[in-house]
Amino acid sequence: MSAPLRLVFAGTPDFAVPCLEACRASGAEVVAVYTQPDRPAGRGRKLAPSPVKQAALAAGIAVEQPETLKTAEAQATLAVWRPDLMVVVAYGLILPRKVLAIPRLGCWNVHASLLPRWRGAAPIQRAILAGDTGTGVDLMQMEAGLDTGPVLLEKRTAITREDTGGSLHDRLAALGAEALAEGLARVLAGETLAATPQAAAGVTYAHKLDKAEARLDFTRPAIELERQVRAFDPWPGSDAQIAGEALRIWAARARALTHDAAPGSVLGAGREGIDIACGEGALRITAVQRAGGKRIGAADYLNARPELREARP
Repeated sequence: MSAPLRLVFAGTPDFAVPCLEACRASGAEVVAVYTQPDRPAGRGRKLAPSPVKQAALAAGIAVEQPETLKTAEAQATLAVWRPDLMVVVAYGLILPRKVLAIPRLGCWNVHASLLPRWRGAAPIQRAILAGDTGTGVDLMQMEAGLDTGPVLLEKRTAITREDTGGSLHDRLAALGAEALAEGLARVLAGETLAATPQAAAGVTYAHKLDKAEARLDFTRPAIELERQVRAFDPWPGSDAQIAGEALRIWAARARALTHDAAPGSVLGAGREGIDIACGEGALRITAVQRAGGKRIGAADYLNARPELREARP
């Protein structure tokens, strides 16, 4: 009987956990898990293990947490694990060429977009922001460039008007695990996966999210702001000044209203929501969060601010 395929898994956030579970269920041997060093988290800013580290420790898998993989020492440690394949999912560290060359079968990456669209750090949110109607996950053979490697397997899903960054994240995490499980099953069965080079046209980059992007700019079209609210739920959220109060906006819908009001003005308010004038159309806000409060519906918010029901530009 041949020895089982030896895997090293590298990942950090919640998105990567289903893929780690797919590796464990595949019949391959996960000999080690690489994840980012523990980081301060929560109000107390205590060091906290990543979701992937927690899952690995619960499964009894050895954990490595180097600050970088660029040093000879880190590369020698990886080589000691003798991986046949390294699976990388939202790890957060760059893999140098010398690392890519260590596993016998190279390194695979699960990426949350249909490459070459949305290479980079935040493909899920950028797809929603751009108004894309579909996305997916690619299982890719890694090379030195940023998300430039050939695609081995692809899974697709629609982006609906109900999707948030959170809901699409969870769906793509599950799809990523499906793609990885299929790829591993085929390799374990002795198959060589065909690697399809990415198209040269259509390359876009999904830059990392920044808290500075959270502000809603009501001079923009309402449909763009609706997409922002959805994309930035749960992080970094969307912030706005509504009739003099700073609020976190959690749910909103664009309306094709014609008006000549100044952007940011309250056009009307009722049980269905608060209509805010935009550069084009209006944004109906349906769920908000006050400073120090919790998420509430617009009707509950208006109970505390009845003057807004009478507000007009």
